[in-house]
Amino acid sequence: MSTSARSRAARVSTAYLLTCAAIGVAASALLAPAWVASTTLFLTVPFATVAIAGLWVLPAVIALRLLQRPGAGLLVGLISGLVLAPFFTIGSVATMLYWSFFPELPFLATLYRRWNTWLHYAGAAIIGATYPVFAAQSFDLWSMATPVLVGFIALCIGSCLVATWLGILIGDRLRATGVATLARRRTPA
Repeated sequence: MSTSARSRAARVSTAYLLTCAAIGVAASALLAPAWVASTTLFLTVPFATVAIAGLWVLPAVIALRLLQRPGAGLLVGLISGLVLAPFFTIGSVATMLYWSFFPELPFLATLYRRWNTWLHYAGAAIIGATYPVFAAQSFDLWSMATPVLVGFIALCIGSCLVATWLGILIGDRLRATGVATLARRRTPA
């Protein structure tokens, strides 16, 4: 193994992988009942579905806040999707990666050089505003009256912002207790 390959491998430690796995599995325990509720509510009260949409960003936000490492949100999303797949469909992997990509996006845009709190909220606002548009056909969005449409999108953004706030709170509390100290440690390149 070359020196650069060993250096890259050293950066992805077992502690990091296990921390991401723990967050992903714990998130799946939360998301499984939320998934059932969302599916049920979608048929009767679509607004309730977007009111709880923020729960899907929670795992990625916790991972990114706690670990502050590139790809942590996506890795947690992948693990959550794999855990949920046997209970729902393999599509849950794609769903979780989709919801994990947007919290990761602002940090990727800074090339992971900044870990400011506002970047978490920027990711939440982006997914909250774009999810209803991407799912417009499912929600029959364009047939809604303009005030209802605006309320629908605002509710989704609000849900994602509240979940992001909760994820930041959980990540900060875990960090304060010393959780994942080894997973955050970076080895020099």
